[in-house]
Amino acid sequence: MRTQVVIVGGGPAGTLLSQLLDLEGIENIVLELRSRAYVLSRVRAGVLEQGSLDVLRTAGVGERMEREGQFHDGVNLAFAGRMFRVDLKKLADRQVMIYGQTEVQRDLYDARDRREGQIIFEVEDVELHDLDTAFPFVTYRKDGGEERIDCQFVAGCDGSHGVTRASIPADLARTYERGYPFGWVGILSETPPVNEELIYNIHERGFALCTLRSTHLSRYYLQCQLDDDLADWPDDRFWEELARRVPPSVAERLVTGPSIEKLITPLRSSVTEPMRYERLFLAGDAAHTVPPTGAKGLNLAISDVAYLARGLSQFHRTGSMELLDAYSDTALRRVWKAVRFSWWMTNLTHRFEDGGTFRGRMQEAELEYLSTSIAAQTSMAENYAGLPL
Repeated sequence: MRTQVVIVGGGPAGTLLSQLLDLEGIENIVLELRSRAYVLSRVRAGVLEQGSLDVLRTAGVGERMEREGQFHDGVNLAFAGRMFRVDLKKLADRQVMIYGQTEVQRDLYDARDRREGQIIFEVEDVELHDLDTAFPFVTYRKDGGEERIDCQFVAGCDGSHGVTRASIPADLARTYERGYPFGWVGILSETPPVNEELIYNIHERGFALCTLRSTHLSRYYLQCQLDDDLADWPDDRFWEELARRVPPSVAERLVTGPSIEKLITPLRSSVTEPMRYERLFLAGDAAHTVPPTGAKGLNLAISDVAYLARGLSQFHRTGSMELLDAYSDTALRRVWKAVRFSWWMTNLTHRFEDGGTFRGRMQEAELEYLSTSIAAQTSMAENYAGLPL
């Protein structure tokens, strides 16, 4: 087979890139390790920045999002039994939308189906070859047979454990990492949300997040130990602990019910530089991961793809490599700002057992300042709602 761009990874980043390239007349093939059903079963972030919404609209996948997504003008923080609101619309002139990653993925697959896009699921043993030449190719196994695709470029959208990041020579890549000594246990329940906007709860027992997927679907998270198991968190214990960590006025409104999904997520920050090696370009989790505190993971994947699509489109139209040569530096400037914000939000909202009393007092002082300073809230609003692409 032959195509212009091979995209390794059929999650949101890879499928969105495929759609954007197709709209520009650029041939591409997507290779995905898992089945379509498996990809659609993965539960991830649900907060979309204004810039992400614009990219998805450009890709022609905004119709259902506009109809079913929920715009939020603000976000709430609760500490010491009280709550204050950061007004995103007023302070940053932007909104965010609650629309789950699974729904974004479904819309993207439907869009590729309509345009007869080629996504090959359940591939094995993907390998990249001759990346340092003008004629790279990708091999993989499917149904017991080996296949080869010749191409001009390879886009790595296969996550932090995929083959594309590992294909950059070790002496040319550097990874910066920060692990956090806790995780999140989260549940999804068919219950009305406790609040119409997100609440970040800071408590001496640990962090709690109240969020939602729709008017009848609620998602809640609790800070937990890294070595916790899902069996440690039966529904009754989860609801009881959540009620302890939110303000009394919020706990009174809490509607509980059986969980329909439950997961434990570790928290870490990781950035690999550069995001490009010759004819290979990394995007999304293949290049970086952030803790979910700042809701930046999916949004960073979308901005990476937007930059990469522009570069590939320029090459397709003019033969110029200018934007592709600048891709890594351009993407990383935005990535590091989002990593900084996610790190700040995580430190602001979580309990660190090794932090001692000094860290706790500094956290209290930061929250007090944030609750009363328009300047501090403006900075948070600008970053939370999303910096310009």
